[in-house]
Amino acid sequence: MNRDERKSDHRAQVRAFLLSRRERITPEKAGLPAYGGSNRRVKGLRREEVALLAGVSVDYYVRMERGNLAGASEAVLDGVADALQLDDAEREHLFALARAAGPPSRRVRPSATAVRPAVQQVLDAITGGPAWIRNARHDILATNPLAAALYSPILESQVARVSERHPANTTRFMYLDPAAQDYFIEYDRMAQDAAAMLRLEAGRNPRDAELHALVGELSTRSELFRKNWAANNVKFHRSGRKRLRHPAVGELDLNFEAMELSSDAELRLNVYTADPDTPTADGLRLLGTWAATRQQHTESSS
Repeated sequence: MNRDERKSDHRAQVRAFLLSRRERITPEKAGLPAYGGSNRRVKGLRREEVALLAGVSVDYYVRMERGNLAGASEAVLDGVADALQLDDAEREHLFALARAAGPPSRRVRPSATAVRPAVQQVLDAITGGPAWIRNARHDILATNPLAAALYSPILESQVARVSERHPANTTRFMYLDPAAQDYFIEYDRMAQDAAAMLRLEAGRNPRDAELHALVGELSTRSELFRKNWAANNVKFHRSGRKRLRHPAVGELDLNFEAMELSSDAELRLNVYTADPDTPTADGLRLLGTWAATRQQHTESSS
């Protein structure tokens, strides 16, 4: 993609994001009188109403919604974010889009494709729960034994990798492998979250060619991804619960914590745990036994 194409694509992203956020805010939700009542033809707020709430001129906001964020100050972006009632992830995305509208950075930050030996040692030291490292594209770069067992359906999937030289990618598996719909118990929600997380990363690092290639491939091959991508949602992946159906141990209702590595800012450490004295805690112990048995079988066969 050349410079002009990148600029056009960026403007389209800005337009789609701001319009989608404006359309979901009603005048009542914004604390404004709903002039026109049932005869309002606009879904959500009018541009004039957003400009009023943001404290900018109508012409200035119209220019922004047409895709031009160049030169927008932090105060203006904060005003628009407040007017559109953006959450933390959406606010960060807006600021990332504004940064991308400025002069291009000389440095392109490619997503890592491997981890340092010390990071692998950290993973191996975590023995009570699955732990793994991913990059911004959702490639699985390293695991401890429990995570390798937990994610075996992804790691062994024929479609989760671009090629044998590439790591397995959780979002490729999510959208392109039919087995994902059984593995992820809350499949629809998790598919939406995966697309929203990728969009957030695309805003943070707009010149990541491999990330754009992944989005392009998924858009071409998955109607569901196209739908979820077009929603323009963004989401942090920090903590919560994940429900999986493992072929060897059954259903697991796991807690997860996702942490940025301070020494490798593009990488995320994900750790899963189970509430004590629950079927999931028993399932993780069984998963550990299953993993050890598989490892012994592999070693005796080699």
